This record gives sequence, C-alpha cells and structure tokens, in this order.
Amino acid sequence: MRGRQFLKMHGLGNDFVVLDARRDALTLGPGAARAIADRHTGVGCDQLLILEPPRSPEADVFMRIRNADGGEVAACGNGTRCIAALVMRETGKDRVMVETAAGLLEARAAGDDRVAVDMGPARLEWRDIPLSHACDTLHVPLSLGPLVDPVCTSMGNPHATFFVADAEAIDLAVLGPRLEHDPIFPERANIGVAQVMSPERLRFRVWERGAGITVACGTGACAALVAAARRGLTGRKAEIVLDGGPLEIEWRTDGRVLMTGAVATSFAGALDPSLSG
Repeated sequence: MRGRQFLKMHGLGNDFVVLDARRDALTLGPGAARAIADRHTGVGCDQLLILEPPRSPEADVFMRIRNADGGEVAACGNGTRCIAALVMRETGKDRVMVETAAGLLEARAAGDDRVAVDMGPARLEWRDIPLSHACDTLHVPLSLGPLVDPVCTSMGNPHATFFVADAEAIDLAVLGPRLEHDPIFPERANIGVAQVMSPERLRFRVWERGAGITVACGTGACAALVAAARRGLTGRKAEIVLDGGPLEIEWRTDGRVLMTGAVATSFAGALDPSLSG
C-alpha cells in the first residue's frame, strides 16, 4: 500500500476512491478499506473501487467494490459510470464493458461529461432480492414508522423502495439502519424513499447498505423507477432527482435498465502507509 496512487471520483456526489490493480496486484482487506474510506482520518468515500484485469474476453476492466464499512458488494451504478468514463478516457473508446461480480455492464459516452450504462435486467423474484421467505415483491410486508409497503428489487444488489408523500420529511438516519438489518433481508438491503413529483419525475433519497445516507445511489435510482413503473405511478422512463442531482432512468421493455448521468474526477493522490489497516 506504500505510496499507492488513487483517484477520487464521483457521480452526482456519490464518491469513490479508485485504486488501479491491473498491473500491480492489491490485497485490500476490510480494515484497510475502512481506513481509506474514513472521512476524518482517511481519504473519505462511499465506496472503494479496485480496477483489476478482466476475467471475460468481452470486458475492458473488472471492477471490485468495497463499501465504506469494508464489506464487498457486487454492484454500484454510479461507480460503474465513473470507471467507464476513466477507461474511455484511457482508451479513446466511446463504449466500454465493465465487468463486476454482478455481471458485464456496457457503458457509453453520452456527451457533456455524462455516461450511460446498461445496468442489466431488474430482478423481481423474492429469491433474487433475496428475501428470507416467499412473498409478493410488489407489496412486501415490512413497515417501520411512516415507511410501509415497500417494493423490493434487485439491481445486482437488494433494494427496498418506500413511496412517501414527502421524501424530505423521512428521518432516514434513524429508519434506514433498522430496515437495512431487518430479518427479511438475509444480505441486508438498501433502503430508499421515493416521492412521485409527476409521471416523469421522482424525488429519491437513500440509505445505502454499508455506507449510510449517500447523496446519490445509481442502483437505488434504477430500483425506484422500476418500483414506480410496476405500481403504475410512472411510465418506464423518468428523471430521478437525488440529493446530488438528476439521473435519467429507463426500464426497457426487454427488462434491462439504462442509467444516464454526470461523472467527475475530484483529485488524485497517494495513500499514506498508515492507511494499510
């Protein structure tokens, strides 16, 4: 880890420390991940993204994801857009394939520092979320205070979307961690609250599993649009307004979800050896 170079990137404020292990292998344990992600004593981020050589011949890069709590997860929508932008800048391509533990994700340049990524199919069956027992994922029997009757969706990671009259009024810092760890979610879950502004616009806030409240969650925005469309509250395409800005989400008729939004690089640096965990 001594002097390991990193990039700090973000998608609508959902921020990442990017480490390149394509040439020099990197073993990053949970303790080191937590140390780097700490906003007071480390670099600070919602997730760490480690670039590795692709496994699939179709892919340009493999992206490994660790949450701020050190745990490894399979999917990160805004992170995928950031890494796609980085690889497109390196290669001069306008389309790249990012490989993750959740599968292959195709991304393309969308102009004005924006990247569109095909997040793959939304998974709607209870086993795919996963939930601890069989139930209708359109109306999951879960409630806490003002949050009732969520829709559950997997976008390579588990999401519960609660529809509310006023997203700003929900105390996610209190309700989010309790719902994340509810026994119905054997792998925990991301907890989102969505307010329908119009059939083409949702206001969305999220408590991310292993990261807490984040200003933007790409997979959460995808899950929110799918949930709203399944409930008949929106069409299959809408603007999702997060704390950090808007994402354009489309749930295509073939079941795949497209996400488009801005990405940026904040700064570059080198890790101090004290952050080895």
